[in-house]
Amino acid sequence: MQVRDNQLYLGGIRAADLAREYGTPLYVYEEDTIRARYAELVESIPYPKLRIHYACKANANVEILRLLRECGANAETVSQGEILLALQAGFEPNQILYTCSNITVEELRFVLQSGVTMNLDSLSQLRRCGELRPGSSISIRVNQGIGAGHHAHVITGGPESKFGIDVLQLEEAKSIAEQYRLTIIGIHQHIGSNVLDEAILIEAMKALLATAARLPHLEFVDFGGGLGIPYRPDDRRLNLRAFGQEASALFAAFCRSYGKELTMVLEPGRYLVAEAGTLLATVTDVKRSPHRTFVGIDSGFNHLIRPAMYGAYHPIVNASRVQGQEEVVTVAGNLCEAGDVFARDRTLTRCEEGDLLAILNAGAYGFAMSSNYNARPKPAEILVSAGRANLIRPRERLEWSSPY
Repeated sequence: MQVRDNQLYLGGIRAADLAREYGTPLYVYEEDTIRARYAELVESIPYPKLRIHYACKANANVEILRLLRECGANAETVSQGEILLALQAGFEPNQILYTCSNITVEELRFVLQSGVTMNLDSLSQLRRCGELRPGSSISIRVNQGIGAGHHAHVITGGPESKFGIDVLQLEEAKSIAEQYRLTIIGIHQHIGSNVLDEAILIEAMKALLATAARLPHLEFVDFGGGLGIPYRPDDRRLNLRAFGQEASALFAAFCRSYGKELTMVLEPGRYLVAEAGTLLATVTDVKRSPHRTFVGIDSGFNHLIRPAMYGAYHPIVNASRVQGQEEVVTVAGNLCEAGDVFARDRTLTRCEEGDLLAILNAGAYGFAMSSNYNARPKPAEILVSAGRANLIRPRERLEWSSPY
């Protein structure tokens, strides 16, 4: 993202030109940012047997998956559909992890037949896997009782979380695995999303390694994702280098005591793609009432639900005039819902109808969580780099058909 002549540029292209060519609302992803985030992640973790599995749920556009595969990433999936997308993007089955929750026998059978490694989420899944494929190698997801994240809805560990086999049930899990001749080659945890304190991540790693020591046939330890990015102006950026150094030393020491050099697995999603994404929207209405000013745009929480669902903060700039006279406004969407608001009491350059707003840090859990609520179509997605733009998903169109 750059500012030239007081206008916003993305990937070397003026945002206004992108909006003119592709229309709004429009998701724009900057390829160089994704590449840079991946490079800094692997360079910050010196442990030699490191494997990065990109969490596809953050942004499952096939071209984004292909880009990360080119960077060297593997894939982490959570559904049959995501497995199919990862295969379409060129990942081999042995490059794909699957972490499941409350799935059907049919989906379990599909995953087993696909050759993808599974992180089994419950004792029931462990039994069903044993019945369907006795003698196979599997990984288990454990709940260590540790959870963290930016909102209660994204905390995926702890006593209130639906995820994982409780660590107190580990011996029962081992007994089921022995009954069906299953070899537990991996252990997995995920404590939550957008963690900015590396100390929390390290403490969670220590807890998982204490449990991993009780499993004699491990090939990898999967510490999940959760690496956060700063959304608010006062957020502290995760000290990735400090995390990488301590995590590597901790894991190397564990492997020495375990008697085998294991693979360290991380599953970042947001960290790799969030800051690369911008949602462009056109100002369609400016309503200056006696009480407040509402800036209405041609998008809504059907395109970016995080502010409505989590109360999430996204930086917003007037791409048409980045600097200038300012006013305090509420940025509201076009859905018939009172909660369809992107920001309240936000200071922006004074907006006029026809201006272009840029909602930043929208590359993760943006389009991936979009819907057709209010029967509104989903936006287009483009990938930009070095002054070139590529359409990677066309805009949905309303299609009318007469019943007569």
